[in-house]
Amino acid sequence: MTAKTNPSSEKTSSFGSAMWELVRFAIIALIIVIPIRMFIAEPVSVEGTSMVPTFQDKDYLIVDEISYVFNDPDRGDVIVFEFPGTERKLGHGRLLIKRVIGLPSETVTLKNNVVTITNNDHPQGFVLDEPYLDNSVITSGAITTILGDDEYFVMGDNRPHSSDSRSWGSLHQRAIVGRAMLRMYPFQNFSFLPGHLRKYSTE
Repeated sequence: MTAKTNPSSEKTSSFGSAMWELVRFAIIALIIVIPIRMFIAEPVSVEGTSMVPTFQDKDYLIVDEISYVFNDPDRGDVIVFEFPGTERKLGHGRLLIKRVIGLPSETVTLKNNVVTITNNDHPQGFVLDEPYLDNSVITSGAITTILGDDEYFVMGDNRPHSSDSRSWGSLHQRAIVGRAMLRMYPFQNFSFLPGHLRKYSTE
């Protein structure tokens, strides 16, 4: 004697199993994605032209938030940070993207379109070579900034159209969110971004 199966019951069981698999997948995805989103990497969209030609308006970037837990920012790094004097709350805050020019305890001097860095290794100072700038870019300003032991001097690559350390002063390390790691969009410009550019003159 054979038992008859109920097609309706089998469909219900199959549907329930599929739903459970979907829920389980969603839970696992959240467990993986949320910590990455909160502590390791963050998507940001570039707004404005202060980093042209390196980044264009509406470029979509992934920001590495964990590297600076183990290492300090280096000269040439492109970093994302909280605008001085503001706080991020629940992911809503004013974030800026600029390039690191001066490191903690250094002196940065701007004069006649030349950036000079003075530090312990170069007490007489050296002229910063900036291969990431367009040849026509003028670095305006005539200032000297002495950085504290947790301060950085940052500027945009599009100097005439960048509000940066020339106008609002040094950047505290605590305000740094991370470094630009990956350009996701536009797709034709998809690229991994170098941690830093070490090409600068010490003459």
